[in-house]
Amino acid sequence: MRKIMVVSAALLALPALCDVARAQAAPKFFFEGDIVRGNTPDGATGPVCVLANQFKRRENVIFRIRVRDVTGQPLDANALKSVVVQLMGGQTFAARFASRPPANVIAALKLPGPTDAWWTAAWRIPQDFPTGSVTYKVTVTDLQGNTQDWAPFNDPRSWPTVLDGEVEFRKP
Repeated sequence: MRKIMVVSAALLALPALCDVARAQAAPKFFFEGDIVRGNTPDGATGPVCVLANQFKRRENVIFRIRVRDVTGQPLDANALKSVVVQLMGGQTFAARFASRPPANVIAALKLPGPTDAWWTAAWRIPQDFPTGSVTYKVTVTDLQGNTQDWAPFNDPRSWPTVLDGEVEFRKP
Protein backbone atom coordinates (compact mmCIF):
# COMPACT_ATOMS: atom_id res chain seq x y z
CA MET A 1 0.00 0.00 0.00
CA ARG A 2 2.84 2.37 0.90
CA LYS A 3 4.50 1.76 -2.51
CA ILE A 4 1.24 2.64 -4.27
CA MET A 5 1.01 5.92 -2.34
CA VAL A 6 4.63 6.85 -3.11
CA VAL A 7 4.21 6.05 -6.81
CA SER A 8 0.92 7.97 -6.93
CA ALA A 9 2.48 11.01 -5.27
CA ALA A 10 5.40 10.90 -7.71
CA LEU A 11 3.06 10.70 -10.69
CA LEU A 12 1.03 13.64 -9.39
CA ALA A 13 4.18 15.74 -8.87
CA LEU A 14 5.63 15.00 -12.31
CA PRO A 15 3.60 17.64 -14.25
CA ALA A 16 4.59 20.32 -11.74
CA LEU A 17 8.27 19.43 -12.12
CA CYS A 18 7.96 19.68 -15.91
CA ASP A 19 6.46 23.17 -15.58
CA VAL A 20 9.33 24.26 -13.33
CA ALA A 21 11.92 22.95 -15.81
CA ARG A 22 10.17 24.67 -18.70
CA ALA A 23 9.94 27.98 -16.77
CA GLN A 24 13.65 27.85 -15.94
CA ALA A 25 14.53 27.30 -19.62
CA ALA A 26 12.50 30.28 -20.86
CA PRO A 27 14.56 33.42 -21.52
CA LYS A 28 14.20 36.25 -19.05
CA PHE A 29 14.18 39.82 -20.27
CA PHE A 30 14.79 42.92 -18.21
CA PHE A 31 13.08 46.17 -19.13
CA GLU A 32 13.86 49.84 -18.69
CA GLY A 33 12.20 52.79 -20.27
CA ASP A 34 10.29 55.99 -19.98
CA ILE A 35 7.63 58.10 -21.66
CA VAL A 36 8.38 61.39 -23.39
CA ARG A 37 6.48 64.05 -25.28
CA GLY A 38 6.97 63.57 -29.02
CA ASN A 39 6.74 65.94 -31.93
CA THR A 40 3.56 66.04 -33.97
CA PRO A 41 3.26 66.32 -37.75
CA ASP A 42 1.25 69.53 -37.57
CA GLY A 43 3.61 71.50 -35.34
CA ALA A 44 2.53 71.19 -31.71
CA THR A 45 4.07 73.74 -29.41
CA GLY A 46 6.32 72.71 -26.58
CA PRO A 47 9.52 70.77 -26.10
CA VAL A 48 9.91 67.25 -27.45
CA CYS A 49 11.75 64.24 -26.00
CA VAL A 50 11.05 65.60 -22.52
CA LEU A 51 9.97 63.20 -19.78
CA ALA A 52 6.25 63.55 -19.15
CA ASN A 53 3.25 61.62 -17.95
CA GLN A 54 0.55 64.24 -18.53
CA PHE A 55 -0.63 64.85 -22.08
CA LYS A 56 -3.45 66.63 -23.86
CA ARG A 57 -5.46 65.17 -26.69
CA ARG A 58 -3.73 65.12 -30.08
CA GLU A 59 -0.29 65.07 -28.44
CA ASN A 60 2.23 62.43 -29.42
CA VAL A 61 3.24 60.10 -26.59
CA ILE A 62 6.50 58.23 -27.14
CA PHE A 63 7.21 55.02 -25.23
CA ARG A 64 10.99 54.47 -25.08
CA ILE A 65 12.01 50.93 -24.15
CA ARG A 66 15.25 49.07 -23.72
CA VAL A 67 15.17 45.29 -23.35
CA ARG A 68 18.19 43.48 -21.88
CA ASP A 69 19.08 39.81 -21.66
CA VAL A 70 20.20 38.04 -18.48
CA THR A 71 23.79 39.23 -19.01
CA GLY A 72 22.66 42.87 -19.20
CA GLN A 73 23.22 43.25 -22.94
CA PRO A 74 20.64 45.38 -24.80
CA LEU A 75 18.62 43.43 -27.37
CA ASP A 76 18.07 44.95 -30.81
CA ALA A 77 15.99 43.99 -33.85
CA ASN A 78 18.42 41.14 -34.63
CA ALA A 79 17.71 39.53 -31.23
CA LEU A 80 13.97 40.19 -30.83
CA LYS A 81 11.06 39.49 -33.14
CA SER A 82 8.90 42.28 -31.70
CA VAL A 83 8.30 44.78 -28.92
CA VAL A 84 4.67 45.89 -28.64
CA VAL A 85 2.99 48.47 -26.38
CA GLN A 86 -0.64 47.67 -25.55
CA LEU A 87 -2.95 50.26 -24.04
CA MET A 88 -5.96 49.47 -21.91
CA GLY A 89 -8.75 48.46 -24.24
CA GLY A 90 -6.39 46.50 -26.46
CA GLN A 91 -4.99 49.13 -28.85
CA THR A 92 -1.42 48.12 -29.77
CA PHE A 93 1.61 49.93 -31.16
CA ALA A 94 4.60 48.10 -32.60
CA ALA A 95 7.90 49.52 -31.41
CA ARG A 96 10.87 49.89 -33.71
CA PHE A 97 14.53 49.78 -32.86
CA ALA A 98 16.67 52.75 -33.91
CA SER A 99 19.72 54.73 -32.92
CA ARG A 100 19.22 58.03 -31.13
CA PRO A 101 19.12 60.89 -31.61
CA PRO A 102 17.55 60.65 -35.07
CA ALA A 103 19.57 61.73 -38.12
CA ASN A 104 17.73 65.06 -38.48
CA VAL A 105 18.59 66.02 -34.88
CA ILE A 106 22.20 64.92 -35.35
CA ALA A 107 22.43 67.16 -38.42
CA ALA A 108 20.66 70.13 -36.82
CA LEU A 109 22.83 70.03 -33.70
CA LYS A 110 25.99 69.06 -35.62
CA LEU A 111 26.57 66.05 -33.42
CA PRO A 112 29.22 63.48 -34.36
CA GLY A 113 26.65 60.68 -34.53
CA PRO A 114 24.14 58.62 -32.55
CA THR A 115 24.76 58.26 -28.82
CA ASP A 116 22.36 55.43 -27.94
CA ALA A 117 19.72 53.05 -29.31
CA TRP A 118 16.39 51.73 -28.06
CA TRP A 119 12.88 50.66 -29.04
CA THR A 120 10.18 53.33 -29.50
CA ALA A 121 6.44 53.24 -30.03
CA ALA A 122 4.34 56.35 -30.68
CA TRP A 123 0.72 57.00 -29.70
CA ARG A 124 -1.03 60.12 -30.92
CA ILE A 125 -3.87 60.67 -28.48
CA PRO A 126 -7.18 60.82 -30.36
CA GLN A 127 -9.31 63.95 -30.05
CA ASP A 128 -12.13 61.99 -28.43
CA PHE A 129 -10.00 59.96 -26.00
CA PRO A 130 -11.37 60.12 -22.44
CA THR A 131 -9.43 61.94 -19.73
CA GLY A 132 -7.74 60.06 -16.93
CA SER A 133 -4.97 57.55 -16.35
CA VAL A 134 -4.03 55.11 -19.09
CA THR A 135 -2.72 51.66 -18.20
CA TYR A 136 -0.40 49.86 -20.57
CA LYS A 137 1.95 46.94 -20.87
CA VAL A 138 4.90 46.01 -23.06
CA THR A 139 5.19 42.56 -24.64
CA VAL A 140 8.49 41.28 -26.00
CA THR A 141 8.70 38.31 -28.35
CA ASP A 142 12.06 36.69 -29.04
CA LEU A 143 13.09 34.95 -32.27
CA GLN A 144 11.91 31.59 -30.92
CA GLY A 145 8.41 32.92 -30.16
CA ASN A 146 8.82 33.18 -26.37
CA THR A 147 7.06 36.19 -24.87
CA GLN A 148 7.36 38.21 -21.69
CA ASP A 149 5.22 41.09 -20.48
CA TRP A 150 6.19 44.15 -18.46
CA ALA A 151 3.86 46.74 -16.93
CA PRO A 152 4.58 49.86 -14.86
CA PHE A 153 3.87 49.93 -11.15
CA ASN A 154 0.23 49.38 -10.30
CA ASP A 155 -0.13 53.01 -9.24
CA PRO A 156 -2.07 55.58 -11.30
CA ARG A 157 0.60 58.19 -10.52
CA SER A 158 3.08 56.23 -12.66
CA TRP A 159 0.74 55.90 -15.66
CA PRO A 160 0.34 58.40 -18.49
CA THR A 161 -2.61 60.71 -17.91
CA VAL A 162 -4.77 62.36 -20.55
CA LEU A 163 -5.79 65.87 -19.48
CA ASP A 164 -8.83 67.83 -20.56
CA GLY A 165 -8.27 70.03 -23.60
CA GLU A 166 -6.16 69.77 -26.72
CA VAL A 167 -2.60 70.58 -27.55
CA GLU A 168 -2.21 73.94 -29.28
CA PHE A 169 -0.58 74.11 -32.69
CA ARG A 170 1.55 76.86 -34.16
CA LYS A 171 0.05 79.16 -36.72
CA PRO A 172 1.88 79.07 -40.07
